Amino acid sequence: MNLNVMKKVILAVCGSSLIAIGSAHAANKDENIEVTPLQQVTQQELAAIYVLSEVCPSLVSDQTQFENGYNTLAKEYLPQQKNPTEYLKSLSKEKKFKPILAEAQADAKKAGKAKNQEICKELSTYSK
Repeated sequence: MNLNVMKKVILAVCGSSLIAIGSAHAANKDENIEVTPLQQVTQQELAAIYVLSEVCPSLVSDQTQFENGYNTLAKEYLPQQKNPTEYLKSLSKEKKFKPILAEAQADAKKAGKAKNQEICKELSTYSK
């Protein structure tokens, strides 16, 4: 699964509360590589990623695979952080982040168990 697919997964979890960031990755050597500047990651995107850590553990059978996929996703969105998953945990406790997180949690709840399970399974196979 590539980054563009994962962006769609995050958007599916959080619906309209997210803004997709731009980037281009080549799937194989035959594709042209488009170089574009990376845009700022939004707080909504970070909230959506964090919500996956809350929702997915009860929906996937292989916790190790999920954690690997989740860590890969967090690293891609927070490359400047030494430990992105710990950063997301601490961010989730910040007062100014709580309303954004609550919106992402509500969106995940609206998506329902089946959709969340599908997203979590995809995240379990996610690698760069």
